[in-house]
Amino acid sequence: MVATLPDLLRLLVVPVFAWAALRDVRTRRLPNRLWPPLYAFGAVLLAWEAVSLWPFAGLEGRLFLVRAAISLLFVVPLGYAFWYVGAFGGADAKALIALAVVFPRFPTYEVGGVALPLVGTDLGVFSLTVLTNAVLLGLAYPVGLAVVNLARGVVSPSMFLARPVATGSLPDRHGRLFEDPDGPTRSGLDLDALRMYLRWRGVALADLREDPDRLRDPASVDETFDPTDGATHVGPRTDGGAAADTGASGQDVPSDVDDPWAAERFLAEIDRGAYGTDAATLRGGLAVVAREDRVLVSPGMPFVVPMAVGLGVSLTFGDVLFALLGAVGLV
Repeated sequence: MVATLPDLLRLLVVPVFAWAALRDVRTRRLPNRLWPPLYAFGAVLLAWEAVSLWPFAGLEGRLFLVRAAISLLFVVPLGYAFWYVGAFGGADAKALIALAVVFPRFPTYEVGGVALPLVGTDLGVFSLTVLTNAVLLGLAYPVGLAVVNLARGVVSPSMFLARPVATGSLPDRHGRLFEDPDGPTRSGLDLDALRMYLRWRGVALADLREDPDRLRDPASVDETFDPTDGATHVGPRTDGGAAADTGASGQDVPSDVDDPWAAERFLAEIDRGAYGTDAATLRGGLAVVAREDRVLVSPGMPFVVPMAVGLGVSLTFGDVLFALLGAVGLV
């Protein structure tokens, strides 16, 4: 493999993103400490190349400045903007910012006489290529979900967005319910919020399903516990019950007969939000999981996953969108 030393060092980021993708699929949580070292690493490489090209008199130096400026002044704010409007999670935005800092321009590697990436772009901003490749991969996810549903004999308008699963498996799943008592909905209860509620009450999902009438009564809520952040890997294996010894007793809040499931009390007691869940959404989700043996779940896909795959595709094949546009004569 023939490449500049900074470009060779950039390959160290690939296993980091692979690890992040695997962890995000398993837990939907990435540690904040993961990103600052990547920012610092990218900044060092960027400074290294800037010093080697100083005073940027030739074409190569000017192109470096333009591409670095686009990556840092456009892609970085773009990641923040996606997070701000809710299109990205916090980890997704931080991952895109890391890519913008580490990969402002196309790296070049020669393997067996072949120069990689195979397909470049006129603009030459590599972080944009990773982003567009990731978006294309993300768009393929609903198609894959529909194929899985079709193979299982599930044909419905929601087959591109959700799949039926056993209700008892929800404590180990990520995503959100794709239904409420009125039918399919794209704004169903987040499963992390469901876990938070169960841990707050100190009950397991099986307990709720076994005796929903009693647990629907807000007077049945006595001592409450630490809801955690709803992650599947936090606390004991169960989704409730045994988690009680990790928390602290809640406030002595009078029960309200107009507060089924004590949903308003739960949201009032916890010291943080529950993934945008309001009392009505929580009650609707609890009603569904209490009565149904199978429910529709929209599993979602953390964008760090297509970013990690997109990085690998970008380093080898190159820009997929540019290749497609070239194939139809648009570039």
